[in-house]
Amino acid sequence: MGPEIARVLEYFERISAIPRCSRNEGRIGQWLREWALGIGYEVSGDPAGNLVVRVPASPGVAQAPTVVIQGHMDMVCEKTPDSPHDFHRDPIRCIQDGEWLRADRTTLGADNGIAIAYAMALVEDRSLAHPPLELLFTVDEETGLNGVKKLAPGLLTGRMMINLDSEDEGVFTIGCAGGRETNLGLRAAKESLPSDWKIFKLVVGGLRGGHSGIDIDKQRGNAIQLLARTLARIESETACRIMSIKGGTRHNAIARDAEAIIALGGAVEDSLKMLAIEMEQRFKTEYKVTETGLSVSVQACNPAQAWSFTSTDSQRLIRLLLALPHGVAGMSPTLAHMVETSNNLAKVTSSEDHIAILCSQRSALVSRLEEITAKVHAVATLAGATVGEENQYPPWPPNPDAFLLSQSQATYERLFGKAPLIQVIHAGLECAIIGDRYPGMQMISFGPTIQSPHSPSERLHIPSVEKVWRFLAALLRDLCSHREAPST
Repeated sequence: MGPEIARVLEYFERISAIPRCSRNEGRIGQWLREWALGIGYEVSGDPAGNLVVRVPASPGVAQAPTVVIQGHMDMVCEKTPDSPHDFHRDPIRCIQDGEWLRADRTTLGADNGIAIAYAMALVEDRSLAHPPLELLFTVDEETGLNGVKKLAPGLLTGRMMINLDSEDEGVFTIGCAGGRETNLGLRAAKESLPSDWKIFKLVVGGLRGGHSGIDIDKQRGNAIQLLARTLARIESETACRIMSIKGGTRHNAIARDAEAIIALGGAVEDSLKMLAIEMEQRFKTEYKVTETGLSVSVQACNPAQAWSFTSTDSQRLIRLLLALPHGVAGMSPTLAHMVETSNNLAKVTSSEDHIAILCSQRSALVSRLEEITAKVHAVATLAGATVGEENQYPPWPPNPDAFLLSQSQATYERLFGKAPLIQVIHAGLECAIIGDRYPGMQMISFGPTIQSPHSPSERLHIPSVEKVWRFLAALLRDLCSHREAPST
């Protein structure tokens, strides 16, 4: 490992020491502001917390067009059920495991802390030639690109942007899907439990989860769906009422775990355990390649409450969860192996008289985004649920003729002797919002290889960190030779 990469990873560890879950970026933002001011760079910001650090060009290339380098400050905060980590207080512990960097039972936060680390190491290395730079560090990306939606007008002057929020080295992203979140609300009446009913905790867990855009076509299980199927099977055998339910964590993560507290009539403990074993084996057969750690378990419990949702509302909830779509709804007719439209059954929670369900729709086409959203609405309405929408963002249409793309391709081929892969992804990138706010902005997204982002299995490939560093430095050096921003 060369000294430049050691510096990048050192910055990444310093970034990882600062808690920075979405909507909790105050400390990392202040730290970045102090860093930039401390080395003499101008810093601008907006009320949302987005920052722009303005870095002068290297000597002799001040007339080169300004380039924006962009990443987001926040991270998805996920951990395994046995992790004691407190994301509001504890630093992320980075562990080198061969060629990979991972965390201790939590998300690593390479999505997107590695982008910030690259930017910091880049501008502190005075030996690297680069045009004028604007380092754009945004907030609240992981909850629906919310920070960049509030980006103050006129904060950017550059007309070319490098986004460092992609996760496969050697792949250039030039477009992305648009998205929307749908919140469903189901009112549920409660009633007292008969004194002879038994109470159990049913848990579906051990799934891989993953990013609801990038991994939606990987044939991974959704714990909420599997829980609903298990509940339906139980209900077909005996009287069953739901006392509480929860599963999933956020709109852009495939649910890894889900559980329900249920009440059953009669002497059913042994048969219930056998049914859980049967369903676990069924699911393991269905997901034998992708979900080797899947489990379905049940155990007797004694919650403080003595009530449940009514039988009618328990059935209504189970049927709603069964009917809601999850997974790929359509593939692109023009791009091979590209998901065009999908829905993620992301999260379910309950309180005394209310069940909340979160779904996340994505599509490269606005019309298909509206179609899949309408399907979610229709299912919810048939079940008597209320519907609300938030966090909508547009697609990022690809521009295969952009000068920035052609220069990036030429630089990469010169360095590594092969062409990069060009793709449009089924996930949301801040490029979509920035391109909408700054028409004509040329953009490209790339980054080092990150596996299983948004899950505790997240890991960063160290050799790819070095390749991206070499490429980024060479691309900026090549862009120094231009004296005005190209129009295409």
